[in-house]
Amino acid sequence: MPGIRRMVQTDLEQVAVIAAGLFTQPWDRQGFADALPLESACFLVAAEGDKVLGYCGLYMAADEGEVINVAVAKASQGKGIASRLMDALLDEGHARGVHRFFLEVRVSNDAAIRLYEKYGFKKQGIRKHFYILPDEDAYLMNRIEEEGIC
Repeated sequence: MPGIRRMVQTDLEQVAVIAAGLFTQPWDRQGFADALPLESACFLVAAEGDKVLGYCGLYMAADEGEVINVAVAKASQGKGIASRLMDALLDEGHARGVHRFFLEVRVSNDAAIRLYEKYGFKKQGIRKHFYILPDEDAYLMNRIEEEGIC
């Protein structure tokens, strides 16, 4: 089972390759490099040794956190890695005082929607034409917790 740890500079090439293989408008290596040093950001990877199998991110402000790209390489999907990443990401958010999490997800991404619902996220609205290539709406999902209850 892969370990979950913070993303570091030496992970960036592999993370960018995973993103390019999954998203029509992926972050590039520089986008991840720019985010890593931010105090308001937390990016994690699932890795076996030096091989990155997946990643996720969280941007935080006050008690809110925006979940960014929970992504697992196609060859490693279906093995519980996304769930392990979500567990670690939510734990990190809680440790930093986040009690309100939100994200956007393509309305057609059933697997991701099921994952987020498993973690208590609820559909709160639709962002019309949020994605391009192809044009698609996004569900706005959130998870709001009472302070101190996780």
